[in-house]
Amino acid sequence: MNPRAPTPADLVHSVLAVPPLARRPDLSLDAAANRALVRHIEAGGVRILLYGGNANLYHQPVSEFGDMLSLLSEAASPATWVIPSIGPDYGKMIDQAALLRRSAYRTAMVLPMQGFTSVEGVESGLRRVSDAAGMPLTVYLRSEDTLSIEALGRLVDGGHVWCVKYAIGRTAGVHEDAFLDALIQRIGAARIVSGMGERPVLGHVGRVGRYGLPSFTTGGGCIAPRSCMALLAALHAGDAGRARELHARFMPLEELRESLSLVRVLHDAVSWSGVADMGAQLPLLSPTPASMREAVEAAARALRQQDQGV
Repeated sequence: MNPRAPTPADLVHSVLAVPPLARRPDLSLDAAANRALVRHIEAGGVRILLYGGNANLYHQPVSEFGDMLSLLSEAASPATWVIPSIGPDYGKMIDQAALLRRSAYRTAMVLPMQGFTSVEGVESGLRRVSDAAGMPLTVYLRSEDTLSIEALGRLVDGGHVWCVKYAIGRTAGVHEDAFLDALIQRIGAARIVSGMGERPVLGHVGRVGRYGLPSFTTGGGCIAPRSCMALLAALHAGDAGRARELHARFMPLEELRESLSLVRVLHDAVSWSGVADMGAQLPLLSPTPASMREAVEAAARALRQQDQGV
């Protein structure tokens, strides 16, 4: 694992792969399968791994967190940053912060909490967690109600937040987002990554996108990392035609994920693509329904095959 703290300047050089977490039938962590997936992603040029929703860390016990940190830090190459996730509740975050402080990790993402929060409370809580962990946090922003732009700005100014994973969906599409415009004006585009997979990147990222964000998170890139890195390069080069061509590769699997569950379908798609066996799904989630297997497996294998020809 890369021991250097990541900076906004690093974000333009890699997508942020968001992998599932492989488990054995007894739900314990499968070190060999997780290493196999990490090696596959790294072989495609990806240098940032973000373990969060796709790894179902919402339901991970704190008692397993330290073991996961050790496993992932050892699995990644010295050139690859690994960003684990903490939370979503404050009690879990503050316990995990103590473990992070004793580790070689340099940032962690805060999973979004739904309900029982206030803007002032979230700002105060993130400041406390950052101080306890001894590192700036990555904020996963899914709602305008979680943190105000000024609250986020203060956290960035104070060194408590270094990056925002922006995942607020818009019914009007990505071309009309006053909140994102204002957030960019306050903290700069360089600290914000498009956080909803490939779907919005043609409007969000690089010279092709309206907002000029430096990078994006990806689930499909765990299967097709070369295609994902080529897409990032095309977006920054302003090659809209090439970007649209690469973008289209990811849409069949993305549409299947959106039709049921982004997390459940990706977990099984990685297995069925032949990259690595992700094994059992951690409760409170369940496997992809058998009725969807043929479609998901076909999309995953097609995506992987296309990736080999980049």
